[in-house]
Amino acid sequence: MSTGKKTGKTLLALALSTLLPASAAWAANTDTIIYCSEASPESFNPQIASSGPSFVASSQVLYNRLINFDPVKNTPVPSLAESWTISPDGKTYTFTLRKGVKFNSNKFFKPTRDFNADDVIFSVLRQKDPKHPYHNVSQGNYEYFNDVGLDKLIQDVKKVDDYHVQFVLTEPNAAFLADWGMDFASILSAEYADVMLKKGTPENVDTWPIGTGPYVLQQYKVDSQIRYLANPNYWDGAVPTKHLIFSITPNVETRLAKLQTNECQIIPAPSPVQFDVIKNNKDLTLHSVDALNVGYLAFNTEKKPFDNVLVRQALNYATDKTAIVNAVFMGSGTVAKSPIPPNMLGYNKDLKDYSYDPEKAKALLKQAGLEKGAEVTLWSMPVQRPYNPNSKRIAEMIQNDWAKVGVKAKIVSYEWGEYLSGMRKGEHDAALFGWMSDNGDPDNFADVLLGCNSIKTGSNAARWCDKGYNDLVQKAKLTSEPAKRAELYGQAQEIFYQQAPWIALANGKTFYATRSNVTGYSVSLMGSDFSKAKLN
Repeated sequence: MSTGKKTGKTLLALALSTLLPASAAWAANTDTIIYCSEASPESFNPQIASSGPSFVASSQVLYNRLINFDPVKNTPVPSLAESWTISPDGKTYTFTLRKGVKFNSNKFFKPTRDFNADDVIFSVLRQKDPKHPYHNVSQGNYEYFNDVGLDKLIQDVKKVDDYHVQFVLTEPNAAFLADWGMDFASILSAEYADVMLKKGTPENVDTWPIGTGPYVLQQYKVDSQIRYLANPNYWDGAVPTKHLIFSITPNVETRLAKLQTNECQIIPAPSPVQFDVIKNNKDLTLHSVDALNVGYLAFNTEKKPFDNVLVRQALNYATDKTAIVNAVFMGSGTVAKSPIPPNMLGYNKDLKDYSYDPEKAKALLKQAGLEKGAEVTLWSMPVQRPYNPNSKRIAEMIQNDWAKVGVKAKIVSYEWGEYLSGMRKGEHDAALFGWMSDNGDPDNFADVLLGCNSIKTGSNAARWCDKGYNDLVQKAKLTSEPAKRAELYGQAQEIFYQQAPWIALANGKTFYATRSNVTGYSVSLMGSDFSKAKLN
């Protein structure tokens, strides 16, 4: 999930930057929860963002979507849509919308009506229609919407009446319903957008957001702090904590230090080396959640030497994945062999994996004409993720493994937004990356990460297009029968193994830590839920 824009922070800073009180001053206040965020958001509009920290700061705090997901079953459940029907041919979806849902307000705008079908239509067409007056606002780049193929899949979206919206698709798609629980599918206010367009300030919709979520944006100082106020009219029940503050803290050691001193009450993604420290502190609690994710190294198959399948296979054999997982994940992950996580529909449990075999790697490199070796760059992520808790260490271990077979890898890293942007453009030779499920559907991995169309959208970091693989995953999307879908994805994974566009590294658990007096906060497939969080 992810891309960054340098201009996004600049716009936010110009619009919202205000000196805020130090978070420590709020720490003893039971009416306030402070969350140590990993990074500043690219935008407060999740339609034009695509990084985890941006979604936590926007869609998961300020907005709602048509559906949500059951945190245990990972199946769609009602949210802004109370119910839905699907036509027999699988091409028409009709959503019945919830009545009485209030939008928030800000210094620019106060809503005159409740949420209705116009807001759904606006939120879809802004992303889909290049001629829509908001399509190019804030450099409109709707990567997620396009990554999952909704720009082509949605033939029409119609307002039946104020509380019924109908989507007509070009073809059946088994993942379509789940897409409407993803962050980019957050529902914005059409009324607010109309007013800002008439005032000549349409960018306010993105920098001073208005949603229906549990919190309202109050202040933001770029790279420092975000402050939110509880929504007094939240449709899903009273929000127990009045103030929510994000203390932007990129360094993992600093985040733990702030948790220990009560400057933060919640931190995401502690490092595995910190687990014992947290467990041994009676004032702290370590939480874990089974996740749907995969960490991997993507070979840029458009660049030499990685355009040669023998080289890709060789470096799979050259990489000691078990040693990496043991050293870096420390019990928080398992070795991966597939682009689909093990606990997801379609995972091929019988799929072969590459053993650690440096001699076989050398033989394949010789066969590829590289008996004298090669020099490449290896991109290392600047952030921690459940699928990659220490990218620098993983990169160094891979660098050492490859050196044993004659491939010299120069490790480079960049600021997160620059890293994502460059990778989407194909500037890398090989890059460490990963993916966390947005909607619980295998299409979110198999097609979004490796489909041919995903090269253009940028989510296919390997820039790999195999017709046989692509045909199988496209056919799986058209199939509603789970067993048949699983069979098709299983066949696609066999091609993935043979062609080796990645080194599939690990499937990790999601960890977070809190002060022991925090209750109600939860992390699930859909990310962070602050709506019931409180201090006891």
